[in-house]
Amino acid sequence: MGIIIWLIMGGLVGWVASLIMGTNGQQGIILNVVVGIVGALIGGWLIGAGSINEGITVMSFVVSLIGAVILLAIVILIQRLQHRSSR
Repeated sequence: MGIIIWLIMGGLVGWVASLIMGTNGQQGIILNVVVGIVGALIGGWLIGAGSINEGITVMSFVVSLIGAVILLAIVILIQRLQHRSSR
């Protein structure tokens, strides 16, 4: 049951984070799930509480969302730096 929660919550968190960061048109459902799960790991590591493993709560959603937005911001920054250096 835990993996199903991770997939559902990861997809939802990744989708909301992609809407916030403006990358929704570039991502599919698989990438949304990956961004959401990795974001949950990053958010749980940075904040130290409220991970997806504790269940579906508002706190776990917010922590995961913060981590996912940070992840997307880093990816966007790296893409922009690579684009600039290739000119």
